[in-house]
Amino acid sequence: MEKMDMDGKFEVVRKLLMCNRSVRRFDGSRAVDYETLLKLVDLTRYCASGRNAQPLRYRIVDSAEACERLFPLLAWAGYYTDWSGPSETERPVAYLIQCLDTGITANQLCDDGLQLEAITLGATALGLNACIIKAFNAEKLSEVMDLPARYRPLYVVALGYAAEKTRIVEMPANGDFKYYRNAADEQCVPKRSLKELII
Repeated sequence: MEKMDMDGKFEVVRKLLMCNRSVRRFDGSRAVDYETLLKLVDLTRYCASGRNAQPLRYRIVDSAEACERLFPLLAWAGYYTDWSGPSETERPVAYLIQCLDTGITANQLCDDGLQLEAITLGATALGLNACIIKAFNAEKLSEVMDLPARYRPLYVVALGYAAEKTRIVEMPANGDFKYYRNAADEQCVPKRSLKELII
């Protein structure tokens, strides 16, 4: 029975990871409430932390006005060179800005990635979708979001309900790893085989 329980838990994790795809077009009519955003940040408290310093902090952005101020500062989908980002009705309805508290340490080590995975997996489990964004002007973002000087923005997590379909596809023989949209307008994400990962 215990083995079956372990297998079941492993399968839950595997399925969450498979469903945890970046979404860049959201249903702008469906809000995400503040309590849900708090629950996602709360997950990060259980993540491993380099030196156990736990130096990451989050600015929750959930008002329409704040979302509107943040959106123009973000770059969307670098591989889609002919697409400037989601339309007004397809923009995220909330964001989490991950920041390093430089008053604690100057280096977050691996904490940023661990916590981003926890947040996006949590979002997936709640039926939400996310996109982790690194392409932004940190100085301008700090100014617009009125972040105290000690907090250095690392990533922005865009959140909402998907207005597009995503799917995992096999890596093509030529090794092209760029995500793309197929003829059905689905976002396709090539993944390497297990065999390729083993040295």
